[in-house]
Amino acid sequence: MDQSRPLSRILLFGLQHVLVMAATPVSAIFLMSATLHLDTGLTVNLLSAAFVLSGVGSLIQSLGPWKFGPRLPFVMLPGGAPLILFLAIAEQHGVRTATGAVIISAAFYFVVLPVFSRLLKFFPTLVIGTMIVIVGVNLVKVGALLVTGRPGTPGFANPTNLALGMATIGFTVALYWLFTGVVRQLAVMLGLIAGSVLAFALGRIDFSGVTEGGVLSAPQLMPFGSPEFQLVAALPLMLYGLASMAEATGQTVINAETVGKEIDKRTVVPRTIRGDALVSLFGGFLGLPLMVTSGENIGIVRVTGVRSRFVTAAAGVVLIVIGFLAPVIRVISAIPSAVVGGTAMVVFAVITVLGIQMLGKAELERHSHGFICAVAIALGLLPILVPGVYAGLPSNARILLESGVAVGAFTAAFLNVLFHHVRPRLARGRSGEPVPALVDAGESRAVPHA
Repeated sequence: MDQSRPLSRILLFGLQHVLVMAATPVSAIFLMSATLHLDTGLTVNLLSAAFVLSGVGSLIQSLGPWKFGPRLPFVMLPGGAPLILFLAIAEQHGVRTATGAVIISAAFYFVVLPVFSRLLKFFPTLVIGTMIVIVGVNLVKVGALLVTGRPGTPGFANPTNLALGMATIGFTVALYWLFTGVVRQLAVMLGLIAGSVLAFALGRIDFSGVTEGGVLSAPQLMPFGSPEFQLVAALPLMLYGLASMAEATGQTVINAETVGKEIDKRTVVPRTIRGDALVSLFGGFLGLPLMVTSGENIGIVRVTGVRSRFVTAAAGVVLIVIGFLAPVIRVISAIPSAVVGGTAMVVFAVITVLGIQMLGKAELERHSHGFICAVAIALGLLPILVPGVYAGLPSNARILLESGVAVGAFTAAFLNVLFHHVRPRLARGRSGEPVPALVDAGESRAVPHA
């Protein structure tokens, strides 16, 4: 993990990370542009800011300066639930209030982090493994929607897009099967490139707009004007911040396991969260939603076997350079979402497998562990598999309930405390004697506390 390689190879592997995750900032900014009716100049400016901050965040998380960053191979992205909440605040209270909410929420991270750090003992392997499985399933769905489009929208499940997505997966599998060494390690990127070539041959890529406009672009400070700070409007994002901390915990632990590094959660996880908070703070002043450390690259690390954190640091440098080169941004944005989705599905499914492997170490043969895992997965997958299931509830309740990852994490953590901390104390109180071990119902053997 701490080894470096020749610069050319490090940059090549870093570029692979960039190509796989580049669709996320592009789609996030395009969604912002469409929802808020932004002009082309402002859209390009926000794309530049998204790439630059993603690069800065990747450098911080990978290199770990001072107390920021876990020194693990991570990349950072905008998008997902923070983007949806940002847009909801912008539509209801104005975009300047939304940028103010991002800044307030980033500061909120720093305020509650000392308390959250003390709660990490309630996130054992059982809880984190369950959460990673839900994260992986959710991300596979995200990748699949890039291929199919959303149900009910024009062009949903277009046969050509399906063919491109499946072909991209096929190219990746073929490269991984046929080759060894560096080519196998680059199978994800080469599969994406092969899918893009096929899309170009089918007339699904248009590069005509690449040469239009200037060559250089740079993020603009406060592109929407001075932020407006309304604490009530920021509450949805602040509540999401708690779920984001739980997700960062799981991703830090699974990333460390992937690269074979022993970590102390109480010191390393807060470094990840501080990195998220710092970059999000800058992002608010650049007009972006909350930035979050991504689990996407964990799948790439596992597939390729390239564990060096200097690779994701190189990806950070590439992202920063891209952020200042407008033509490169336009080229990346021209890659069809179906091709990116096919690549993403493979990478994200690997994350699900990592969660399953972690659960394999969580003693699921114990009745209470299996029960906790089952209930948490059921509740966590509900909003993922049945979108809109909580549509009839008040908006504040929907904030957390519609996040399957948050629901699964909090359910697993709560049941773990209930079964493995509260129950032994109640048993102790009834007997009047210390209970050294917890006996699960239906089990005849004593088992240690979680």
